[in-house]
Amino acid sequence: MSLIDTLVVKSLPLAPKGLVRIVSKKYIAGDTVHDAMKTVARLNAEGAMATVDVLGEFVERADVARHETDMAIKTLDEIIRARVDANLSVKLTSLGLAIDKEFCYENVLRVVTHAASLGSFVRFDMENSPYTTMTIELFRRVRDQFPKHCGIVLQAYLRRTEQDARELASEGSNFRLCKGIYIEDESIAYKGRDEIRDNYLRCLAIMFDHGSYVGIATHDDVLIDGAAAMIRERGLTREQYEYQMLLGVREPRRRQLIAQGHRMRVYTPFGKDWYGYATRRLKENPAIAGHIVKALFTGD
Repeated sequence: MSLIDTLVVKSLPLAPKGLVRIVSKKYIAGDTVHDAMKTVARLNAEGAMATVDVLGEFVERADVARHETDMAIKTLDEIIRARVDANLSVKLTSLGLAIDKEFCYENVLRVVTHAASLGSFVRFDMENSPYTTMTIELFRRVRDQFPKHCGIVLQAYLRRTEQDARELASEGSNFRLCKGIYIEDESIAYKGRDEIRDNYLRCLAIMFDHGSYVGIATHDDVLIDGAAAMIRERGLTREQYEYQMLLGVREPRRRQLIAQGHRMRVYTPFGKDWYGYATRRLKENPAIAGHIVKALFTGD
């Protein structure tokens, strides 16, 4: 981590909220689902698909979890109404996983049942390690009922992920594979850049070799190029995978991949919890801080 990244993260509590708001606009679609649909329409016009995320996680009250469930369902409806090419991403702690697993299951089943009725798709985001096993368990239960309408995220920096990938791929799961952003202990997570990259590519190969559809979620050129080599070697068609990036991040590279003929999906968060999202992501991944400082001075 660079000195400037460290300084920016430590000074976050002192930064005016309005300043964080200005910077975060590039990375968050807005406060409302209608803002999100406008952003998705723009992305579609550029040749990208989207996955829409209602900001909010680590919910501790049942009424809030029910509200978040209703918002997820509303977002699915708005995607259809707006006629955009997008699906939905959900964090299970927003639907009550931190309250009670069965309560969360009921909520996420409502969401995926509704998605299936619309011919849509829901991605189960992966959160920090206390929720990994429960997320996989709930995903399996829902996937067995709606195998074409839901998928899961695995994080390559976790030591367990290679085995999770083997088991879930053998069951016909649909994946998003990312590096992982939460701070975890070295006993359960790889820390070195190269070992995380190596595990990412190992897991990706496992998924491809089992015939899984994979969202290759990364901004790392080493992984983008490594994935492209695997795609060529296996003779995969563009219908068997997609690249994924975050809204507002590495847009020239995103456009380049689209121009090369790859499918691209952009993670598009929206909601009133923008401040929590922005500050959490900075604290969890301080390297992003440098990009924000650059944005402040250059507008890029």
